[in-house]
Amino acid sequence: MAPVSNHHATKVPAVTLGFWIIKILATTLGETGGDTFSMTMDLGYLVSTAIFLSALLLLVAIQIATRKFHPLLYWAVIVASTTAGTTMADFATRSLGIGYVGGSLILFACLMAVLGLWYWSLGSISVATVSRPRVEAFYWAAITFSQTLGTALGDWIADTGLGYEGGALVFTCGLAALAAAYFWTDISRVLLFWAAFILTRPLGATVGDFIDKPLDHGGLALSRPLASAVVAALMIVCILLLPQRAGSHPQRA
Repeated sequence: MAPVSNHHATKVPAVTLGFWIIKILATTLGETGGDTFSMTMDLGYLVSTAIFLSALLLLVAIQIATRKFHPLLYWAVIVASTTAGTTMADFATRSLGIGYVGGSLILFACLMAVLGLWYWSLGSISVATVSRPRVEAFYWAAITFSQTLGTALGDWIADTGLGYEGGALVFTCGLAALAAAYFWTDISRVLLFWAAFILTRPLGATVGDFIDKPLDHGGLALSRPLASAVVAALMIVCILLLPQRAGSHPQRA
């Protein structure tokens, strides 16, 4: 008799090295893509936010309505969330005058509120539980706030005098420390996941800014649309070549 599985597939990918590679590419694309609309096309932060937030809401609705994990759809939602996060963070910290510190603190509080409400409502904030519409709603809300927070953090650290290269190094070291904690400590895997998810966003943001910002601002002044197209192409290649399988969650009794 074949063994009975006590796990069901989730609506999100298994967290592997490939997952993190694609996530960093997605956050870089979110930065260059958001800057393309708000700066290169001169639509401004508010109009760009309205565009990307509308796309995000539509894609999240489609994602929740599907019955199983689809790699291209999942990563399309991630790109929408990170691009919307870029323009939302820039609007809050620059147009509203909150500043990087104020914006980061407010966004951190919002993220903690979403995660707290998620845990209070369902008893877990593990991505291994993302299989039902209600859980997915909490998941994508937390993802969007984490992406927006990461943008503000990236700009804050780069603006302290470290520049984009220094900021990227800081966040790379932070991710390396989390990886070490994963392999050599018993710290909660759920906590480590969300910490890593947050830190990959400012890493992508600083890399994206380094690519497309003007030379007098410490960037390479490369074309934002071209950089976005190249990063998008790399991301699609990684999605197609790197293993993309649905994660699993324990079957409910």
